[in-house]
Amino acid sequence: MSTVRRILLLQGHPDPERTHLGHALGDAYLEGARAAGHEVEVVHLSELDFPLLRSAAEFERGEPPPVIADVQQALLAADHVVLVMPLWLGDMPALVKAFLEQLLRPAFVRGTESFGNRPGGSRLRGRSVRLIITMGMPVPIYRLWFGAAAVRNLRRGVFGFVGLRPVRSTLIGLAGGSDARRAGWLKRVAALGRRGV
Repeated sequence: MSTVRRILLLQGHPDPERTHLGHALGDAYLEGARAAGHEVEVVHLSELDFPLLRSAAEFERGEPPPVIADVQQALLAADHVVLVMPLWLGDMPALVKAFLEQLLRPAFVRGTESFGNRPGGSRLRGRSVRLIITMGMPVPIYRLWFGAAAVRNLRRGVFGFVGLRPVRSTLIGLAGGSDARRAGWLKRVAALGRRGV
């Protein structure tokens, strides 16, 4: 891909220590993207301080905290979004869910207080998403036994619902694997970064 892209990289691992495979994968994507000339803004969710949303009224009519408003502006400026996260209890970590609830409020997505009112549709259309998800189990088992539920939810119920598409996924199973496997994963993700996809 020869076009320079503006990429928003969301590092969704809840551990701020940055010692996990997901952190290394995010770094590999970043390095590949920047080496190819893409503009990348990185947000570490573990560094953001924001409250949980506790009511529909807060979600629909409340003001986002300043740290969330900043990420909303970065999202509007981006062509492509990358979310790196581990699979916890078969789904996204609670931090990622709480962040997405804050980020994708109706007033931000559609410019109205309710997803049911669609005067202009989503302001987020035209942006693509890449999910990079690590897990302890083999990927075929996750797909066949669990139906890749978190991927389906993010693809259709979260990002697709607010107009972000296409949503592609890179799933990395048996995340505690050998050094050789780890090196292969990092190389693969760096290549995605270079292509800006």
